[in-house]
Amino acid sequence: MADNGHHPVLDAIAPTPATATFHHAVTEFKRRLIEHALCEVGGNRTRAARALGLQRTYLLRLMREFGVDVPRAPAPALPPAGRGLTAAPAPGRSATPVQVDTRSNRGLK
Repeated sequence: MADNGHHPVLDAIAPTPATATFHHAVTEFKRRLIEHALCEVGGNRTRAARALGLQRTYLLRLMREFGVDVPRAPAPALPPAGRGLTAAPAPGRSATPVQVDTRSNRGLK
């Protein structure tokens, strides 16, 4: 303890006015921990529960209790307009473009 009556470690983790009560601080910590775990596993609740060492059903209950939503995954980037998806040709193959019939998944020349 410092001479002025303050403890440096306790001062560093002192609650803000919004988290002045013990229970509110614990609740806020749990909410942030759950949000972080969900973000780390791309919103997969089963994997988040496993990472936190919780049963999935208990995680779901905590999420409802704390108002935690599953984070949305960012939309995949689309190729620029007018350009299809291309891949490098396999060794020994020509680089002739191939169109794909998406109805049958068969290559057309």
